[in-house]
Amino acid sequence: MDFMLEEELMDLMMYCIQNDSAPDLNAKRTRITKIGHQIHEDGGVDAMEAFFFALENRIRGEIDANAAPFRSLWNGIDQQWKY
Repeated sequence: MDFMLEEELMDLMMYCIQNDSAPDLNAKRTRITKIGHQIHEDGGVDAMEAFFFALENRIRGEIDANAAPFRSLWNGIDQQWKY
């Protein structure tokens, strides 16, 4: 399941980065937030950090872009997550 969520997050984030004016961005960002809740339920903040670390590196490597702004979409899931 983790692999599937990571791939979905990767696709969503890359889409949002590459299509910053697409009409469906809010829906994509909402899905990113929902996945954050799923990850938190399964492994807490540590799992969230691990996912984001992997995604940031992959996105930087594949399209030379910064995924860090998407961290804020998970604010409010856990008090320890403050970006």
